[in-house]
Amino acid sequence: MERTEARLSKLWPQDLAAGLVVFLVAVPLSLGIASVSGAPPRAGLLSAVVGGLLVGLLSRSQTSITGPTAALTAVVAAQLAVLGSFETFLVAVVVAGLIQIALGCVGAGAIAEFVPLSVVKGLLSAVGIILILKQIPHLLGHDVDPEGEMSFLQPDHKNTFSELYAVIGQVHVGATIVGLASLAVMLFWPRIRSLKRTRIPAAIAALATGVGLHLVFRRLGPPWLIQNNHLVQIPAPKVGLEDFFLFPDFSHWNDPAVYLAGLTIALVASFESLLNSQAIDAIDPYRRTTPSNRELLAQGAGNLAVGFIGGVPMTSVTVLSSVGVYSGGKSRLTAITQAAAMLVFVPLAPWLIALVPVSCLAAILLATGVQLLDPARIKRMWEGGRYQFLPFLVTVAAIVFTDLLIGVLIGLAVSLSFVINSNLRRPIKRFVEKHLSGKVIHIELANQVSFLNRPALSRALDGIPRGSRLLLDARNTDYIDPDVLLLIRNFTERTAPTRKIEVSLVGFRAKYQLEDRIQYVDHATRELQEAFTPSKVLRVLREGNERFRTGRRLTRDFSRQVVETALGQHPLAVVLSCMDSRSTAELIFDLGVGDVFGVRVAGNIVSRKVLGSLEYGCAVAGAKLILVMGHTRCGAVTSAVKLACSDKPAAEATGCEHVEYVLQSIQESIHRDTCRKALEKPEAELSRYVDEVARANVLRMVEKITQESSTIAALVRDGTIAVVGAMYDISTGEITFLNTEEFDLEASTTDSLYMIPSQR
Repeated sequence: MERTEARLSKLWPQDLAAGLVVFLVAVPLSLGIASVSGAPPRAGLLSAVVGGLLVGLLSRSQTSITGPTAALTAVVAAQLAVLGSFETFLVAVVVAGLIQIALGCVGAGAIAEFVPLSVVKGLLSAVGIILILKQIPHLLGHDVDPEGEMSFLQPDHKNTFSELYAVIGQVHVGATIVGLASLAVMLFWPRIRSLKRTRIPAAIAALATGVGLHLVFRRLGPPWLIQNNHLVQIPAPKVGLEDFFLFPDFSHWNDPAVYLAGLTIALVASFESLLNSQAIDAIDPYRRTTPSNRELLAQGAGNLAVGFIGGVPMTSVTVLSSVGVYSGGKSRLTAITQAAAMLVFVPLAPWLIALVPVSCLAAILLATGVQLLDPARIKRMWEGGRYQFLPFLVTVAAIVFTDLLIGVLIGLAVSLSFVINSNLRRPIKRFVEKHLSGKVIHIELANQVSFLNRPALSRALDGIPRGSRLLLDARNTDYIDPDVLLLIRNFTERTAPTRKIEVSLVGFRAKYQLEDRIQYVDHATRELQEAFTPSKVLRVLREGNERFRTGRRLTRDFSRQVVETALGQHPLAVVLSCMDSRSTAELIFDLGVGDVFGVRVAGNIVSRKVLGSLEYGCAVAGAKLILVMGHTRCGAVTSAVKLACSDKPAAEATGCEHVEYVLQSIQESIHRDTCRKALEKPEAELSRYVDEVARANVLRMVEKITQESSTIAALVRDGTIAVVGAMYDISTGEITFLNTEEFDLEASTTDSLYMIPSQR
């Protein structure tokens, strides 16, 4: 972060240049917005100066530029009509500034986090479209609609599209040439490497082009001459300080309408500032974030100040901020520069500003609109699915066909309707889990369960069959409405006992007064062990591995299992696995505490000690299945293969004193001739050969267990247990059972499998 700040501190020349561009764009925009609002034109300039200097210094946003905005024109015009005079209106602006400061102090800026991304992105794209549509007439010298007017319905009773139609036949030759030439510079300057290396912003080059052509056309005369009404004009000042500043009339301080107007301005201006700041943060090349509460404090201080000196209310301005970013501005110096330039040039050198054709500024704004209308952004919204794209599309259309404020509110309403619709359609997740003791209906509550979700949950509970087991899961839930809690409590205490439904609860907070409890058996007990057959255990392992691979693990209370298995465990199987198989049998088969005995040894090697463990697990502890589980890319098998044809002893080659006992046993599954050929092949083919050896080793260990243990052999003959081999693929997590074809598998009416040894 410090390195980034140090780098940005060296880019101040770019900030100064960008600030000058923003200054020239801000002058006609500020004048136009003030005029459309019904305020004195100079009120717009005062707001632009205070917004750039005071808010620019107080705010921690590096890219946002504050000033009068089109989003407030309707609000300002309405409040002026209610309050009757501009001086009384200024009292409301002072009140609005104080309210904004209070909102920043209480942390109200956090509301910005709840604005959907689709609305923010929609705002950017909509402003891009509006800039393109609104600036085309100005680009061609048709300057009837004032700059800064962004609404679809215009003050002259035309609209955005009819204004485009009105341009036909009214194109000004000189202004059009200036506009098109400036637009060409804006579009092609960054694409020509030699020009880009000059580090002169395209907007500065476009301004120079526009002013230069205007001076040339002034000498040529008509029809090339650009008249004053097509140049940036600042109203001529009159003598007297009162013509520069207007002061609030505090004699109306006790008028309730003043405070209502102040509250309205504060809420709208705060919301617009937070939304625009988020939008500008989205196009910041350094991806910096504006502190929302600090922004409210800065905006409040700015409106408090302009209220005392006669300015219109201000917010963060998307158009000016975008121009600043796309002109190369990197820090707050851009906003401060534009305000300082306005403070100097407007009163002292208005003639210099009047050299700039409006069509030249229109080209800069139109190019900014093209950049804001980013096709990549629209594509990302489309790829995000309908819940992102439709609110985005509605926001864009609503802003273009109404105005910024109404359009954003419509976009928010549509986004909220999608959220409500989603919660109403999927407030819960219902699925069935197959535990050792039987099926459990699992209902998982959403993160936020409001009263709107009560009907859906009620229908789900009513649909639970009589005599079922139910699990209500609130582990991922942050809020449950009291009405929903009452529904759950009534069902648990009254309805469920009547219908013989066994209800388990998990994840409910203490304040809900619902005690967590698991009533179904989710681990192996003596009763379950006695009821299971080898085939049923094999099915449990198959289904558990499927859940492991697909991420649908069963809901278990491991703490309770630890307590209940402390006095003894009743394993369903004994798993002989390799020590480097990456994971334990409990995870691979999605089992609980004590459901299996685990024996881990390199290469799944069977020795007397291992046989003793297997015998104990079956003959004493009552396990119904022995599973020898090898795995792919086994390190022990790989070493055995590589050393099979080597002249070096295992101890010398590996540095391990006793590893020879393991490798020699594995090498009994290796044919020397095939081993030599495999070692000469590429790594991928050698890896496949190692997996084949591991598979053969597993099958040999299965035979060895019954050959060398008469205890296990007798249990197999009786059908009490079965010995099965398996390979675990460490890449996919899938288990492949190897020798189940040696048994006849039959599905019983109780949905379990019975494994019967074949008659030979």
